[in-house]
Amino acid sequence: MSGWLLILALLLLGGVLSTLGDRLGSRVGKARLSLFNLRPKHTAVVITVLTGSLISAISLGLMLLVSERLRTGLFELDRLEERVHRSRQQLATSQAQLQASQAEVAASRTRLRASRAEVARALQGQQRVRQELQQAQQRSAQLRQELAPLQAQRARLEQERARLSGEVQRRDGEIRKTETQLAELTRRIATGSKELEALEQNLIALRRGDVVITSGQPLASAKVKLERPSQAREVITALLQQANLNAFRKVLPDEPPNRQILLVPTSDINKLEEMLSLPGSWVVSIRSAANVLLGEKQVLAFPDLRPNRAVVSAGQSLASTTLEGDLRDPVQIARRLNLLLAAAYARVQRQGSLVDGLQVDPGGLTRLTRTLSDRPAGQMVQVEAVALRAAETPDPISVELRLGRDGDPRPAPLRP
Repeated sequence: MSGWLLILALLLLGGVLSTLGDRLGSRVGKARLSLFNLRPKHTAVVITVLTGSLISAISLGLMLLVSERLRTGLFELDRLEERVHRSRQQLATSQAQLQASQAEVAASRTRLRASRAEVARALQGQQRVRQELQQAQQRSAQLRQELAPLQAQRARLEQERARLSGEVQRRDGEIRKTETQLAELTRRIATGSKELEALEQNLIALRRGDVVITSGQPLASAKVKLERPSQAREVITALLQQANLNAFRKVLPDEPPNRQILLVPTSDINKLEEMLSLPGSWVVSIRSAANVLLGEKQVLAFPDLRPNRAVVSAGQSLASTTLEGDLRDPVQIARRLNLLLAAAYARVQRQGSLVDGLQVDPGGLTRLTRTLSDRPAGQMVQVEAVALRAAETPDPISVELRLGRDGDPRPAPLRP
């Protein structure tokens, strides 16, 4: 309503001032006044112009005095337009940030779905680990049961040795035989204890996850004899590629082996290259530096370099044991033969072999067990593990079990 009043006041004021200017111009014209040496006619025109300008100035001043919006629009319009421009830019920036936030929320939802799927797979893996843990616990209990009679037998043999020590001159040969059996039992107990310790360590690892690569396990091995030192880098690169492929297949069996997951320190590789440049025959292995769980993204490894040399010769006796005359149970005989093979394997490892196990004919082992269980009661038999052929550090080792009567120094090969 104030706007209409202002317009009405301006109209009234303009009419009044116009009337006053017209009368003032008329009187000046009639009086024939002169300003600035102008003619009376021109003086009347100047007076009329000044009156019109005064009308405009008074009208504008009245509008600015009464209307705050008019003052703001007239004097602050540029600043307001600049603020509007900045506000629009801030609005555009806020919209871009909003879109980025919405994209991040969508990505977070995708990651959440992937995490849920990963949890489901982890639950399945946990069920599998529980089954393996139960099997390992059963194997641990079985080993403890097997060690108990061996320890009791060791105690009995120690008592027998103490009793026979008073009859040294008359029973010297029997005492030596008893000491041999005691030493063999001690070795078997030590082997069983090491296996039990390793199994308990595996139990701890199984409680933590699905171990697919154990610490120190070889991932790739090769026997190397270079013709030129410059070939060392090529051999190392090929061996690392093979080790990476083997590790990838064990750790990520469901994914294509299209990237590098094997990490070997550069300093170790440089040292390995320097050693391979030296003349001689070498055995190079890439071994895992720690236990690796199924699904891990990296495998830490280190190179192992050893001189290649002969480990066993053909016909070499690796270990031996004597079966007592009252030992005829097939299960007990099979356990004793397994301990004999374990002792033979421990010996070839001490001599520098890198194989994971011995090659034995299962059928021959079964026939030997049957033959020993069917032998006459009271007959003591000596069984030896003999290497079939010569082998160097990385070569597989084939073993044959041979037997002969107690006291016969020439064991004959088993021919069932």
